[in-house]
Amino acid sequence: MTSMELDLEHPLSARKLTCPTGGKWTSFQLVDEFCSSEPYAGLAYIATDSEGMKYEGHLDAKGIGKLENHFAGPVSVLFEQAYEGKEAVYLRIKERPHYPLKITELQVRAEKTRYRNPDSTRTRERPALADGGDYFQVEVRHLVRHVSHLPPEVFRHFPLDSGCAAIMLEHGKIGAALMPNRHTVLEVRPLRALRPLLSTDTSFCALNLYQLALMATLSYSPFGQQPAIPSADTQTLKFSIQPSVGNWFGDALAKCEELWKVDSAQTTAFYPLYEDVPYSRRLEIIPFDPTLYAENRPTPEGELEHPASVHFLDDVGDKDSTDTQAFITHNDELILIAVRGTAEKIPDGLRDADALQVSFTEGEGHVHRGFYEAAQKAATFATAYLDRFYIGQKLLICGHSLGGAITLLLSEMLRRRAGFNYDIQLYTYGAPRAGDRRFVEAAGELVHYRMVNHNDPVPSVPGSWMNTKADVYGAGAALTFVNVPVGLSLFVAGITNWTGEAYGHHGALRHAMPVEFGQGQVSSILWAPGCDTITQHAACEMAVRQRHGLPDRPSLLKQLLDGGHHSMTGAYIPACWAALRRWQEAQEAGRSLVTDREFELIESALQRITGQLRKRRNELTGRPDSAVRAHQKQIDALSREVDRVDSTRQRLATLRYRQVKAEDVYGSIAGHPQRLAESLPRWQAHPQNLVQEQLAMAPDSPADDPLLATLSGRTIGAPYTLDLDSFI
Repeated sequence: MTSMELDLEHPLSARKLTCPTGGKWTSFQLVDEFCSSEPYAGLAYIATDSEGMKYEGHLDAKGIGKLENHFAGPVSVLFEQAYEGKEAVYLRIKERPHYPLKITELQVRAEKTRYRNPDSTRTRERPALADGGDYFQVEVRHLVRHVSHLPPEVFRHFPLDSGCAAIMLEHGKIGAALMPNRHTVLEVRPLRALRPLLSTDTSFCALNLYQLALMATLSYSPFGQQPAIPSADTQTLKFSIQPSVGNWFGDALAKCEELWKVDSAQTTAFYPLYEDVPYSRRLEIIPFDPTLYAENRPTPEGELEHPASVHFLDDVGDKDSTDTQAFITHNDELILIAVRGTAEKIPDGLRDADALQVSFTEGEGHVHRGFYEAAQKAATFATAYLDRFYIGQKLLICGHSLGGAITLLLSEMLRRRAGFNYDIQLYTYGAPRAGDRRFVEAAGELVHYRMVNHNDPVPSVPGSWMNTKADVYGAGAALTFVNVPVGLSLFVAGITNWTGEAYGHHGALRHAMPVEFGQGQVSSILWAPGCDTITQHAACEMAVRQRHGLPDRPSLLKQLLDGGHHSMTGAYIPACWAALRRWQEAQEAGRSLVTDREFELIESALQRITGQLRKRRNELTGRPDSAVRAHQKQIDALSREVDRVDSTRQRLATLRYRQVKAEDVYGSIAGHPQRLAESLPRWQAHPQNLVQEQLAMAPDSPADDPLLATLSGRTIGAPYTLDLDSFI
């Protein structure tokens, strides 16, 4: 038949052959995982038949669309209707100047649906369908044109028949290809994602302490992009390497897969508290699509921008590199920045050891040169990201060890950035000192929570007296942060330059201290003691024992400094987990963080410490006048420590009676009980979070002969009494 007529009913088809023998029909229905079509009612669609003819329509109230009198062969269905609603989160990412996203109405509808299975896996049961229709499980990416910003596919028990698309050739490359003369039900996977639950309130909370410890540890992992550096031929990227930053935020969490491994050598599972959120509210990794974004196309020099270059700092390889590694990501509520600690042994060790004080040009005071140079590279990386994606979010910044020192300087640089007023919240773990007292005082308004695991030696360096160049004490000092006992001895032994104002710590201290009881019982208290005897073993002991710039008993130094207490996966993360579990328990039970029994044990130990300090001070003051004058600094230090021990006791006493509130545990999340109600059961369902770990529990009834609280880094379970006389 050669006659043709204008098709007025379907204006997208310029002309359509009308042949009585060619007329076919196809119907389809969109449903969610509960087989409800309500979320998709009224959606506009475009269907294409095997000859390329196009048909427009809208799904009815039951989510059904139907084509009649189309050419023989399969039909592909596409949902290209752009989102035109008013929700700010979608408007921002649609209209932003950098990497605007092609948000469709279908995507927004799918983000409002929920999973049928709590673990977000696809349903296994095929629903009963009338008239023997077909049933397939699809994702939003199967039904829209632009997919680079959408999550990778997950396993489906009922995937689309790829043969239909093959039959349609070029007309089947986009959309879902369906068989003719049949009704097909398309179950659309909810477009949801997991994101770590984080408080944006400036107050300290146990939730952020634990969650950001995991993020700080993740900063040691690679970005994991494949290919690592795209070429002109690269059209798509993958993030399948585990653990890696790209896999966390660009793959697994985007598909609602729970992850726990933040370090390749990690064997114990520590799961973050996740919340199930609409996909567009996840922590984002930018899309890569050379057809959409000019930034993803090679320059004449062959360079192009890609997710790793935007989200990941890996400053290694050339003579000017600082060996700094960091990652950054964001959503509409917060921007997360994490900086890696010491990893590359010699480069990072030399940077750690370069304790020469230099002017902090962005603010006041002097800072550690090695840390400052790394912070400047991190600041260039972070501000480039902020200039693109900052819309007023809170900045959550974290780092461990060297990374903690860098993030302190970075945070203060951002806080003082001209023309901006960032709301910054910083958590550091085992961070060394980074600036002098003037810097610390000038940075007083920076919100910084500094955690120290009980006998971690790294926070005690650089010593408050240190201000020297790396070449003064040789390359051996690179071992300072890699092999703490050996390196610290070399470090201290080579210090000869005593100029400059003393280094000081910044931030509100949270100290994790194990408390030992009889019969193998152990608990752990997270608090802020005020005496150096507890918080800075190495610094206090070396200051008391100093003889002409050298430690008097290196063997004792090696015994007391325990590098294992500096490990994130082996020490800090378990301590943060224990703190969160204990604070949860205290809040639920309506009791204080310190029990009477713990207070009595620690108070007894503090009384003995005070006695030993006073005894040693009396011995020094009882000597002839010339000897007293020679030891006056030690006498003054001992007097100050006596006062600090008393302050420590008073701080502990306040915890004895202070009850824990939900805000102490969860911060701003406590004001959203529905978010907690949905997230906590997921976390508590993991066996690792149900175990009765002693460090996380309050102690049982008193034993007959309890041991004193442990105030050193000795093996848990071994009795120990602090004896300052042995230090002299």
